Amino acid sequence: MKCPCGRNKEYEDCCAKPHHNLSNALTAEDLMRSRFTAFTKADGEYILLSHHSDTRPENSDTVVAWAKSMKWLKLEILNTTGGDENDSEGTVEFKAHYIDKGRRLFMHEDSKFVREYGNWVYLGFNSMIQN
Repeated sequence: MKCPCGRNKEYEDCCAKPHHNLSNALTAEDLMRSRFTAFTKADGEYILLSHHSDTRPENSDTVVAWAKSMKWLKLEILNTTGGDENDSEGTVEFKAHYIDKGRRLFMHEDSKFVREYGNWVYLGFNSMIQN
């Protein structure tokens, strides 16, 4: 199965790696892609695990319900700053395309990622651009 994150790889050779072990997300972009794929699979456990402890939702029920309510179509990475293997923080600007109640929409976000306990995690967004 092709990975939903948009890379031209099979899921097992792509986002499955960080899904099995968070340390396999070597860059902030890797983590962003793996989180998008987790949303397509409604994998609440990974979504929470890959979220910074200071900003993490308390439980995955709401996140999973929201993820399941959408039909996730594709991820577009628009820009990255920092977030490489030797960095401690970075940003990823992206568009996540989805269908909600029959309408094609996208979420446009500039997200902040940092390292926590050595692993990349999602801290929050710098800005969200409405569509």
